[in-house]
Amino acid sequence: MSESTKVRRGVTLADAAREFWRHPSPWLLAAGLAAALFARVAAGDWRLGDAVVPLATAAAFPFLEWVIHVFVLHWRPRRIGRIAIDPLLARKHRAHHVDPRDVALVFIPLQSLIGAMVSALVIALWVFPRVGMGLTFLVVILAFGLVYEWCHYLVHTDYKPKSALYRVIWRDHRLHHFKNEHYWFGVSTPGTADRVLRTYPDPTTVPTSPTAKNLHAVSVKPGALQED
Repeated sequence: MSESTKVRRGVTLADAAREFWRHPSPWLLAAGLAAALFARVAAGDWRLGDAVVPLATAAAFPFLEWVIHVFVLHWRPRRIGRIAIDPLLARKHRAHHVDPRDVALVFIPLQSLIGAMVSALVIALWVFPRVGMGLTFLVVILAFGLVYEWCHYLVHTDYKPKSALYRVIWRDHRLHHFKNEHYWFGVSTPGTADRVLRTYPDPTTVPTSPTAKNLHAVSVKPGALQED
């Protein structure tokens, strides 16, 4: 049995947290969040709009998560002429479905994470009417990103749910991996977008998919993409 598929009994939240912080993406997100928070405090200029940004982001994030999961992570490889279109995120995600217990494949690939953080910075500085408001957005979106990374990681550990909220998140994501990959696309929220967008069926009515661990029936060797 490989290291990634070993089942550890009695894993505590502290055990899971220690492993979480051994990986680079949480540190990158935490460093970005700390820098954004420092910049936001230094910028000052607090207004009512700064209270609206977290609320709007919280409302939009489940749907952003759903769209990325459906259209980016579950991208079907295709060719246009001689050009193969198969982004790194999609390839990594297929490998993640092959071996959901491989911890290295749980985290956002660093290349993609850096690109997302740079994009968030550009949006913060160029889209919002005030620098302060944009920095508020940057703080909030990086905080949500860190929560996303933690939730996704935790679901794939042997830590057992204690709270009702986490139990729903845990159940839904495991249904996505082990029941049917065409449903339950939420990762850090309890089925919010799935319910609205009708990808949250009663599990007893859904057949077990033969491709839940082999998306689009594209063969992937476990661990083959870890060095990309």
